[in-house]
Amino acid sequence: MTLLITVFAALTSSIIWYKNTNRNLNLGFLSLMFWGAALMWFVDSIFEYLEDPALVFSPAAGDMLNDAYLGLCVVALGLIIWFVSLLIRDPLGKFKKN
Repeated sequence: MTLLITVFAALTSSIIWYKNTNRNLNLGFLSLMFWGAALMWFVDSIFEYLEDPALVFSPAAGDMLNDAYLGLCVVALGLIIWFVSLLIRDPLGKFKKN
C-alpha cells in the first residue's frame, strides 16, 4: 500500500508540475520527493519479496491498513516539507520586508 500511495502521489504531483506554468512554486521538488519515496518503497518490496514471497501477495488486513497509514503519513510529511520550503523561499514575495 505504501508503494501504491507514493506512486499515486508522485504521478499526481508530476502531472501538476508539468501542466503548471508558474515554476516559482517548486513543484519539481515535491515531485522528486515523492518519486524518491516510491523508489525507496519499491526496493523495500523487492527485498521483502526475496525474504518471503507469500507475504507480499497475501498480506493480512491489519498489515495493509498499517501500510496505508504509513503511506498517507509519508505523503503528508512530503507536503509539509514542500510547504516549509515554500515559506522559506517565499517565491511570491508575501513575507518580504518593505
